Amino acid sequence: MLRFVNYRSFEFNIIKWSGEMKSTARENYLKTILELQETNEQEIVNLSLIAKKLGVAGGTVTGMIKQLDMAGLVQYRAYTGCRLTDKGRKIAVEILRIHRIIELFLVEIIGLDWSEVHDEAEKLEHVISPNVLAGIERLLNYPEFDPHGDPIPTSTGKIAKQNHIKLAACNPGNDYIITRILDESKEFLEFISEMTLFPNTEIHIKEIKFEAGIIRLQTKNSKTVIMGLPAAGKILVKKHNIIS
Repeated sequence: MLRFVNYRSFEFNIIKWSGEMKSTARENYLKTILELQETNEQEIVNLSLIAKKLGVAGGTVTGMIKQLDMAGLVQYRAYTGCRLTDKGRKIAVEILRIHRIIELFLVEIIGLDWSEVHDEAEKLEHVISPNVLAGIERLLNYPEFDPHGDPIPTSTGKIAKQNHIKLAACNPGNDYIITRILDESKEFLEFISEMTLFPNTEIHIKEIKFEAGIIRLQTKNSKTVIMGLPAAGKILVKKHNIIS
């Protein structure tokens, strides 16, 4: 007699991670899903977004997501997307916390440029011990944000909510302060560095020309910056009365 097996009822001994799953690739997938949930403010993440962020083929993403689903770390629905389970989110938050603390350490202590630290942190986040991480966090005086303005999850797994808006959605004539850079690619961060639009930079919106797709703003030191609206959509700000 044929018997159908429910594989979800088994503990997968061949796929380990702290006793269940230990894989750099899988950790990266879970962290990526969490980041996309965070920045897009949506629980369900489309697999095409994961493929784009990781720079891999769609078929590769589908295969990995199915493995994570079988391990109980995500819930996957074909043609819709996936979301983290409680167990998957716990692991993703832990990796994200390590990643962002390392990024700040590499900038503040080692002296690397903020455009270089993402890739370096990707390598270190999977191997650093809890004791070393605790020491780094203590050295940095328990920071709340990484160099790009991303909130660092607390040791209890909480991620601060940021009710901020995209620079592209600002109103001309108002003052804002830059809080976060959403695109951490080397090319974009180098562009932001040239514009001197770092987190905590105070700005005044001069005008937005939707027909031309550009925004013109002024920094506190009176520097005028003109950029395209697509680029401005990758920068988060909050309203701030700073420039008369």
